[in-house]
Amino acid sequence: MIHEVLQSLPAQPGVYLFKDSKGKVLYVGKASSLRQRVRSYFNLQPVQIGNGPPEYQAASDASPKTERLVSQIEDIDFLVTDSEQEALILENNLIKKHRPRYNVRLRDDKTYPYLKIDFNEPWARIYFTRRWQQDNARYFGPFASAWSVRKTLDVIKRLFPYRTCTRKITGADPRACLEYDIHRCLGPCVGAVTKEEYDRTLRQVILFLEGRNEKIVRDLRRQMEQAAEKLLFEKAAILRDQVQAVEAVTERQKISVPDLGDADVIAFALSQDLAYVQVFFVRQGKLLGRDPFILDGVQDETPDRIMAGFLQLFYAAASHIPPLLLLQHSPADSDLIEGWLREQRDGAVKLVTPQRGPKRELLEMVAANARVGLEQYRIKKLAVPGARGAALESLAEALKLTGPPRRMECYDISNIQGTSAVGSMVVFEDGKPRTSDYRRFRIKTVEGANDYAMLQEVLRRRLRRASAAEGPTDGQEKSEAWASLPDLLLVDGGKGQLNAGLEVVNGLGLDIPLASLAKEHEEIYVPFQPEPIVLPRNSPALFLLQQLRDEAHRFAITYHRKVRSRSEVRSALDSVPGIGPRRKRALLQRFGSVRGIREAPVEEVAAVLKEKGLAEMVKSYI
Repeated sequence: MIHEVLQSLPAQPGVYLFKDSKGKVLYVGKASSLRQRVRSYFNLQPVQIGNGPPEYQAASDASPKTERLVSQIEDIDFLVTDSEQEALILENNLIKKHRPRYNVRLRDDKTYPYLKIDFNEPWARIYFTRRWQQDNARYFGPFASAWSVRKTLDVIKRLFPYRTCTRKITGADPRACLEYDIHRCLGPCVGAVTKEEYDRTLRQVILFLEGRNEKIVRDLRRQMEQAAEKLLFEKAAILRDQVQAVEAVTERQKISVPDLGDADVIAFALSQDLAYVQVFFVRQGKLLGRDPFILDGVQDETPDRIMAGFLQLFYAAASHIPPLLLLQHSPADSDLIEGWLREQRDGAVKLVTPQRGPKRELLEMVAANARVGLEQYRIKKLAVPGARGAALESLAEALKLTGPPRRMECYDISNIQGTSAVGSMVVFEDGKPRTSDYRRFRIKTVEGANDYAMLQEVLRRRLRRASAAEGPTDGQEKSEAWASLPDLLLVDGGKGQLNAGLEVVNGLGLDIPLASLAKEHEEIYVPFQPEPIVLPRNSPALFLLQQLRDEAHRFAITYHRKVRSRSEVRSALDSVPGIGPRRKRALLQRFGSVRGIREAPVEEVAAVLKEKGLAEMVKSYI
């Protein structure tokens, strides 16, 4: 069947669907030429087995993900469209409908919530909904969670006195509820407000959600002045409090990005099986809010395709598209996506990947938030009651350990071409970090960039301390951290790092289970097993190993930066004649760094050194 389809594909734009033997959609894609795009997945020289149909294999340059996809394809369906942009829209709809496992897709996108202002009611209300319809209502979202919507509703309710009740409004009720008494509702039920005044409050809510707070403050001040002129001082005081509340919220929203206007800032952090996306919403140069989203199906995908997938899925359902999108990575098919966004917005949209300046700094802040969010997401996955225990048991089964590894240690090396080389040791007990047992090492015996030898030095120094016969070394007293041997010793890297660690363990006559975790495909290597162990991408056991590995990497990098900084300080000041340890210490205590000394006036340096000539020499040397 595949053979016939590949021969008959038209050279027109459209959408193609790859299906498995049960007819389930595996992947949905778009193409400017269906014939060219679909055929590019396959080696067009099929293998003939007996009298059966020809069997197609993946193209020789295919990624591992594409190889797995092609091996499962049993049928191909396609739909022709008039343009590639129509194909893009159809692709979005089909991905949402079928949720194919090999597509980049938003997790739980069918249930993302919105905030709705329903103008179909005579006295409009604002409420939470998970259905976005083409009606006369205004929608804001999608939000990442129900909590995000409810938090927004809470802020709005404190600022604007709209009604939240479901009663029929006649204006003739005998008395209002408590919301009216505490100035949280305008009281349309008792006729305390006209329809025009109530609708003005709803318009202010919309302005607030759009980030146009300055206009709200101007309108409220005008109403306050009018009330005061009419001697309605109680109403004027309520409006004054409302102005102050809006201004307080506005002050918290300010960011230091000049002339940014309206923009969404998007960055993500990758963990082989998923991408944690952060979207910061900037309106009128102010940070209005932010939301995280989870993308599945990103394994082996390039950053540009992940970004493209997110833009398509998110903005197909977004209630508002700003004129500027600041992106961590330029998306694949950027011209096509930009054109589609212009059509969705009915106005200009610009996709920008800044390389420097304030916009780049803002983007890096969003990316940092994405990295932290991904780590917190992993921790929460393991924080479910019983999750850590189950992860440890699953890990023991996968690695064929005698029992769950209660104590795990992970080691990493950090250096730049062999300089300022350091090693880290982090410890997890019962699946949780035991920071009191963390240790760091300066590499002492290895010269040059030899990571294997550095790892061996660190392991040898650590494991020798576990022996009571060795006693204290390097001037440090023996402690429980050194005495306890791990139930699993993990090293960051692949087969090379594993073999280096095994050589040390065997050389010391110890029996400690070893494993290494390779970053590229998150493969686990163990001794005497040529093929790596590949755990499911959503496996709690893999999450636990990733957390352990990433913590060792963070700890090593932090120490390496500190050592390198000290080295730079020493090299700068040690070259100055007449500057010994005492004077160097005094300078650093006063100015903090070589840069601080360099930028300080010579008179201040002289005040520390008590010699103006020596101060001038220091300034000259550095």
